[in-house]
Amino acid sequence: MQALRECYASLSRREREVMALVVAGLLNKQVGSELGISEITVKAHRGQVMQKMKAECLADLVKMAGRLGLASGSKSLFESGRVGGRRYGPHEG
Repeated sequence: MQALRECYASLSRREREVMALVVAGLLNKQVGSELGISEITVKAHRGQVMQKMKAECLADLVKMAGRLGLASGSKSLFESGRVGGRRYGPHEG
């Protein structure tokens, strides 16, 4: 668990924001819109997150977020349809 915390601590503020939205289930395009960055930039941050967290796939990253206690807050925001003031439908993107 300590190693996982250290990996998370190595993330930049923006990488943490991207991670939270990605594990909540948002598409890259939605993450970009939410954060005011391009989809390409989201992909770059997402790649850095995957590398720094040593996640082989998105499912691994979601499990890690859960172990860190991050998933519940992100999940509840996504399930309510509200993330940062924007409302997303199930197929919007």
